[in-house]
Amino acid sequence: MITVSALTKQYGQRVAVDDITFEVAAGRVTGFVGPNGAGKSTTMRMMVGLTRPDRGDVRYHGVSYTRLPHPARVVGSVLDARCMHPGRTARNHLRAAAALSKIPSRRVEDVLHEVGLDSAADQRAGGFSLGMRQRLALAGALLGEPEVLLLDEPSNGLDPDGIRWLRNSLSEFARRGGTVFVSSHLIAELAMFADDLVVVGGGKLLAAEPVATTLARGESTVVVRTPHTAELARLLNQHGIAADITGDRVCAHGTSTAFVSEFVFEQRIQVVEITGTSRSLEEILLDLTGASAEFATTRISSNA
Repeated sequence: MITVSALTKQYGQRVAVDDITFEVAAGRVTGFVGPNGAGKSTTMRMMVGLTRPDRGDVRYHGVSYTRLPHPARVVGSVLDARCMHPGRTARNHLRAAAALSKIPSRRVEDVLHEVGLDSAADQRAGGFSLGMRQRLALAGALLGEPEVLLLDEPSNGLDPDGIRWLRNSLSEFARRGGTVFVSSHLIAELAMFADDLVVVGGGKLLAAEPVATTLARGESTVVVRTPHTAELARLLNQHGIAADITGDRVCAHGTSTAFVSEFVFEQRIQVVEITGTSRSLEEILLDLTGASAEFATTRISSNA
């Protein structure tokens, strides 16, 4: 559905986006992740013609955004939840947006209901919380019944119930065949509903792959509690499995609980407990993007 090819943007001496190429599939939710300063917002602005790339292009079904005859019917975007006049009511804001895009005004009531703003339709946007502005901005993106939703941090300001509503709404949009491209810093939340990931750092593409593939990058560890730690560690190492000892536990890396359970049974080693652990998506992505983070943190130590 979306093809991003060799997208590049430079500001002075700083390369914000450096020759990025990836595809976003229809019928799937694609998460767009990376540290601050990675080039996410610049990329998304170029995807809807708000920033002109120095090189490369973005196409929707083979057509660039600026050449779409009715862009609001193809792409619904939210890049800034504050993009509304504070003196206008929610209903009037959407009426104006519909008129600009030649969308029937009857869609206004539909999208107000869809995002849960029926009761606030005649309130001025200037009095809205950030979460309500996010809902109103999403309503504007849905006006044209688009094929694509392009959303930059749409969960900002939403309460837990609102985040669950957003997750379910985007998943349902994709299930109906729509294309969802969403950036977020809430990696644990994104992991619950994203199908694919595009990972950037320092303006460069680091990965474009299914979430399952990214999770497979995380090494699993099996922890075995046993009175025979030295013997078990030695046997595991002999079979090519890295193992180390901590107290009465052996940590076997890069293997599964099923394999270790069968292994200790065959070796007739007494075991008290076996547990498996794996790294979270957030931990994997932090490692993947750590070297390119613009703002790195260090541990603060204190003297007693």
